[in-house]
Amino acid sequence: MSKIAIVAGEASGDLLGSHLIRALKAKRPDLTFIGIAGPKMISEGTRSLFSLEKLSVRGYVEVLMHLRGLLKLRKNLLAQLLAEKPAVFIGIDAPDFNFWLERKFKKKGIPAIHYVGPSIWAWRGGRMSKIKRAVSHVLALFPFEPALYEAANVPVTYVGHPLADELPLEPDQHAAREVLKIKHDKLVVAMLPGSRQSEVKQHAALFVKTARLLTQKHAHAQLSGIQFLVPLITRETRNIFEDAIHQTYIEYPDMDIDLQLLFGHAHDAMEAADVVIVASGTATLEAALLKRPMVITYRMPTLSWWMLKRMRYQPYVGLPNILAGRFLVPELLQDDATPQKLADAAHRLLGDSTYVAEIKQEFTKIHLSLKQNTAEKAANVILSYL
Repeated sequence: MSKIAIVAGEASGDLLGSHLIRALKAKRPDLTFIGIAGPKMISEGTRSLFSLEKLSVRGYVEVLMHLRGLLKLRKNLLAQLLAEKPAVFIGIDAPDFNFWLERKFKKKGIPAIHYVGPSIWAWRGGRMSKIKRAVSHVLALFPFEPALYEAANVPVTYVGHPLADELPLEPDQHAAREVLKIKHDKLVVAMLPGSRQSEVKQHAALFVKTARLLTQKHAHAQLSGIQFLVPLITRETRNIFEDAIHQTYIEYPDMDIDLQLLFGHAHDAMEAADVVIVASGTATLEAALLKRPMVITYRMPTLSWWMLKRMRYQPYVGLPNILAGRFLVPELLQDDATPQKLADAAHRLLGDSTYVAEIKQEFTKIHLSLKQNTAEKAANVILSYL
């Protein structure tokens, strides 16, 4: 029986890992998996030594605040994984955490595979020498990435994105509304504030106030009302958003918005929506694959934003715009992320059918380029190292 050590860094990595594990077990039922996993990977049989939530820290300042604990966790994790004598190590995303582990495994003669190439095309391109020392192979999700690794003689395989395999080319808005019990003639805006508690804290009040302004805009124009759907994945993030609703009602006692909080159902909420307002991250790609017009936004602590902004290479941060190579959908980040600007951008999308048709056409092209039978390709690479 062969053992694979595997570490995911956040919810999106948990999804990628679950698909990969399923594909590997289909070819090699004797494989076992151990490391750090979320609920999806655990349901596929992974034994998780630590909670994935402990790794879900974003932004320079936030990482520094948790650095001591993260370093201690990583050292303990390495010792436990080496004691298990795995045949291969797979680091899923979380490059700053996983590269150190990968380098240690590689020095021990254990192949180290990094799944999801870090965004060296967007910022911190100087990491390539570090990647070369740490990894045995990179599995790249996007078609423009392999050339960067090949130029540095880093083994790489383009595998596409599993979401493109999972989601249909033609989304079914009618069926999604049936699942959520929403009237088919209703105007719907899905609002996704992020999966981490820190992200929801940054975006909750912003989204509630945006919903208020959008509702007012449509009332003044004598248009039909809007229903807002907010999918949240934990009780903690739901509590944060409920607090933001309460505080906004204190500030605006006459506020009247139709806002429904959901446990999960992010996919259904986006598919049911006419427009999505979404925190930058993997959810923007899912919205694009569902062919939904969107407004991308993000807020973070000021120091983290200042440091990130100085190091980024591209004018856009949202995956749909990066893949399109232009500002296909609006991005409102940091100081530009205000309720008024978000409401104005969403209002335009709700009323401009020509623009929306252009967005959907480009998203279909992106979907076709990413649809590569990802889990199968990734599994074949990993099996070649066993």
